[in-house]
Amino acid sequence: ISWNDITDFCRKLSQKTGKRVALPTEAQWEYACRAGTKTPFSTGQTISTDQANYNGNSFFSSGHKGAYREKTIAVGSFSPNAFGLYDMHGNVHEWCSDWSGSYANANGVDPEGPRTGTHHVVRGGSWADGNYTCRSAARFMYPEPGPAQNFGFRVVVVAGGGMD
Repeated sequence: ISWNDITDFCRKLSQKTGKRVALPTEAQWEYACRAGTKTPFSTGQTISTDQANYNGNSFFSSGHKGAYREKTIAVGSFSPNAFGLYDMHGNVHEWCSDWSGSYANANGVDPEGPRTGTHHVVRGGSWADGNYTCRSAARFMYPEPGPAQNFGFRVVVVAGGGMD
C-alpha cells in the first residue's frame, strides 16, 4: 500500500467518524513500539521469530536463526507489547506521517520531522528483512508514493482532534 493511499484513507475515515485519524509521527510510532523500554526491542536486547515475523535467517546481536515465513501473517499471532499493541516489530514496514530528515527539535517531546521532502519514513521492519530492521529505533525512508510489497500502516486517532 502506498503512502498516498493511506493518507486518502485517513482523510475519508476522518470525515466519516468526525475524529482526526492520521498516520503516527515517527516519535509517536517509536514511543508506542518501545512501550516503556529502552532496549533495542520491546522484548529486550533481542527478539526471536517466536515473538515477531521477520526473516529468521538474518539476526541481530545475540539472536539466533529462526523461522522465515516468507509472507505476512495474521495480526495478533504473537503477544502484544506492554502497551497492548501487536506486531510493532516485523510483519510489515509501517508508514509514518513524517518526511525523512533531521528533527528540528530532536531533544523535545514528540519531535516532528521536516514539513516537506521526497521520502517518507517507515518503521518496524517486515517479514522479508532481518530482525535488525525491526529494532524500535530503526528507520528507513522511501519515496512517495512508495512501494507496496511488505508495507502497511496503523493509524492514530488524535485526542481532542474532532473535525471542524
